[in-house]
Amino acid sequence: MQMNVAEAKAKLSELVAAAERGEEVVIARGGRPVVRLVPAAASCVRLGLLAGMVPPESVPSFLEPMDPDELAEWGL
Repeated sequence: MQMNVAEAKAKLSELVAAAERGEEVVIARGGRPVVRLVPAAASCVRLGLLAGMVPPESVPSFLEPMDPDELAEWGL
């Protein structure tokens, strides 16, 4: 869905609801797209209580051996 700034001002609540539902919402100025509304990501990270809140690839594995550069940083 795309609409101009003037119309978007009057329908902001509707546009926010549409973005929350996953619809693409674009606001244009003079017919040219300038802004895209997207839902905000969760800002907090909870470890342990809610599995799956942190992607596994972002958590380092503490069981893997350190490479030589990491060992040198620790003075080992």
